[in-house]
Amino acid sequence: MKAAVWLRAGEASRVEEVDLSPVGRGEVMVELAAAGVCHSDLHLALGHLGTHRFPTVLGHEGAGVVTDVGTDVSSVVVGDHVAFCFLPSCGACRPCLRGHPNLCEPGSQSAFAGTMLDGSHRMSRSEDGSKLAQFLSIGAFSERTVVPARSVVKMPEGLAVEHMALLGCAVVTGFGAVRNAARVGPGDRVAVIGCGGVGMQVIAAAVRAGAAEVVAIDGIESKEGLARAQGATDFRSADDAGENYDYVFEVVGRPETIETAWRLTGPGGAVIVVGIAPAGSTASIAAIDFASQKSLIGSFYGSGDPAVEIALLAESVRKGEIDLSRTVSHHTDLAGIDEAFGRMQRGEGARTVVEF
Repeated sequence: MKAAVWLRAGEASRVEEVDLSPVGRGEVMVELAAAGVCHSDLHLALGHLGTHRFPTVLGHEGAGVVTDVGTDVSSVVVGDHVAFCFLPSCGACRPCLRGHPNLCEPGSQSAFAGTMLDGSHRMSRSEDGSKLAQFLSIGAFSERTVVPARSVVKMPEGLAVEHMALLGCAVVTGFGAVRNAARVGPGDRVAVIGCGGVGMQVIAAAVRAGAAEVVAIDGIESKEGLARAQGATDFRSADDAGENYDYVFEVVGRPETIETAWRLTGPGGAVIVVGIAPAGSTASIAAIDFASQKSLIGSFYGSGDPAVEIALLAESVRKGEIDLSRTVSHHTDLAGIDEAFGRMQRGEGARTVVEF
């Protein structure tokens, strides 16, 4: 099969022939239909998340059709349409038992190592047989992939494949941050810093939660139309953003925007950091502000049970309660992923989706 391969951090991808091993116990093979290009993929490609997981096949926000299942798999059958859930929660470790399956210890260990749950690899380069890591145990920038059965969620009929793909990262991350990490409610004043693929979902979720004001903050003026189409009540730059918001969502992953979010938050309010900052970066905030009961909250992968929430969000999309029609701005193939990264770095458009 063909896949986009990154040999080293900071280098461009190469579309190569890749060998895929058969499914093992508790695993599923999926033929890809669509895969979103996420900022997390860019972070790893640039080396912001470390340089030890190379060579690798990136991509974690995807959807497709099950073509084979291993022993002990009962959640899906061949022919099912599925979206990926890149954190395969075990349900038995301490974070899972404390109600944080998005922080599952064994699931995180394999996902961040780019392996299957047993530490093994399923992809290798046809050229020399070297093993390939699969980003977040998925490796969605490939024609097919093998993943843990806990990494797929069965989808209802009638959904567009690109929307199925987005459910597994952008949508569940954005909606989960709003309703799990912040618990936005009617009448709240909300600001969203960063109007990319996830930021757009945060805006939509805050509107759906009944926020009285949802201000989109971005330095790229072309994002205004997209933000307002998602329901934003206003669009501003960081220098003219106002203040005293109840919730400010940082969806960029930069120290300076985290600091801006803290400045914009009012007494008793909270900053929800959704963006993933490069390893080693730090943000400075005024500690005295804690005396006004301001909170700084991290949110990872929706701050809930991602597999359950992906399924619930899929039903909401099917019923027309959530509209994802404006989320995708570009389509490409495997050879166009680096160009999609360039658009992301320039702040152009919303989500790019790789079509197979």
